[in-house]
Amino acid sequence: MFCGCTSSIICIICSVLQGSALGPLLFITYTVYVEAVAERHDVFLHAFADDTQIYLHGRRVDTASAAAQLERCITDVGHWMSANRLKLNTDKAELLWVGSRHSYSQQGGRLPVLHLGHDSIEARDHVRLLGVTLSSDLSLDRHANIVSATSFYWLRQLRRCVLDSHWTRIQRLHTFMHSYRHASTTAMLYYYYYI
Repeated sequence: MFCGCTSSIICIICSVLQGSALGPLLFITYTVYVEAVAERHDVFLHAFADDTQIYLHGRRVDTASAAAQLERCITDVGHWMSANRLKLNTDKAELLWVGSRHSYSQQGGRLPVLHLGHDSIEARDHVRLLGVTLSSDLSLDRHANIVSATSFYWLRQLRRCVLDSHWTRIQRLHTFMHSYRHASTTAMLYYYYYI
């Protein structure tokens, strides 16, 4: 009701109320076909809510066939989505080839690109997966740097809000964090903290 007026009642036959307990169950039921497509193409699938990853295990010499296998799987998922009035957003698709540094040096920087219709998805050196930054060599250096920089950004913001009488507590917190960090990371964090 707004200003004494009510809107007309409309019968909706294909929806779930936002916040309904049925929402997640119906979403899983609706998207279960994506798992069947992945299985048909011998591709592994990991899904969390509406965030889905497909991946393969393989050898360095098989990257071209792995790329073709992923392309076929994603194309079939795209066809299913179109048939169900959904759109595969290739702008959000990311490709990460994972291997050791030695493996990458042997590859010579020639990693396959995924071609999905008119779009091409080039390999990246890192991607974010549920808040964790994964690097192509599976090191956590980039993730640790991002978390540290973000933490110290918020500590600097907190410092601006704290009264001078509370400053010694912040200094103790900084000393504690400083003493338990790796030496090279500590130097970087120390630099960020005093900018």
